[in-house]
Amino acid sequence: MKITLRFYEELNDFIPPGKRKQQFVVELNGKTTVKDVIESQGIPHTEVDLILVNGESVSFDHQPLDGDKISVYPVFESLDISPISKLRPQPLRDTKFILDVHLGKLARKLRMMGFDTLYRNDFDDDEIIHIACKEKRIILTRDIGILKQKSVTHGYFVRSTQAHQQLTEILDRFDLNNKLQPLSRCINCNGTIIPVSKDKIAHLLLPKTKTYFSEFFQCTGCGKVYWEGSHYERMLQHVETMIK
Repeated sequence: MKITLRFYEELNDFIPPGKRKQQFVVELNGKTTVKDVIESQGIPHTEVDLILVNGESVSFDHQPLDGDKISVYPVFESLDISPISKLRPQPLRDTKFILDVHLGKLARKLRMMGFDTLYRNDFDDDEIIHIACKEKRIILTRDIGILKQKSVTHGYFVRSTQAHQQLTEILDRFDLNNKLQPLSRCINCNGTIIPVSKDKIAHLLLPKTKTYFSEFFQCTGCGKVYWEGSHYERMLQHVETMIK
């Protein structure tokens, strides 16, 4: 049995150059699902948001027939295709992430921008998948293997290797530039930062800080105290350079 495949846009990152951005024929032995066909080409199913077989939208468990023409499209995060896609509900709009061990610097930058971002350098794959499914988080990873796990519903393979470029990639990929809330999360623990009275945290302050500053903020997670001093100004400048 022979079918014709065509992958679009960034899905081509996963396949050999000779198959990119063009139709190619695949031979199948026996019954299989379109999900298995796609992943046999090296593409995680979490990267796919729309599958058309002979122009009709199908689900992952659709079984191709001889002569089918299959078009596969990547996740649409800035375009609502829920009326036609039969793969999954609408993309996550309450954008929350969980990152693997390779993306610690990116985690800090996402938190600095205000995004709910879980990261620990001792998370194993099973933990990441369990938390992602339970809390409806998007997995960001440099390991394609984790994205091929059947229980993973939302995930993205980060192409860039430099943290600054990775941040730009994620902001663009998930259309997040209008959702930035800089310095609203703790970059150390991911807790939210809220205003706190000076009296409540006075015992945590150095004498000069207590004398010269009156407005303070505290992380609801680790209890770290912030104020608008020179460090705050440097962080704001750093945020501006990251989003330019």
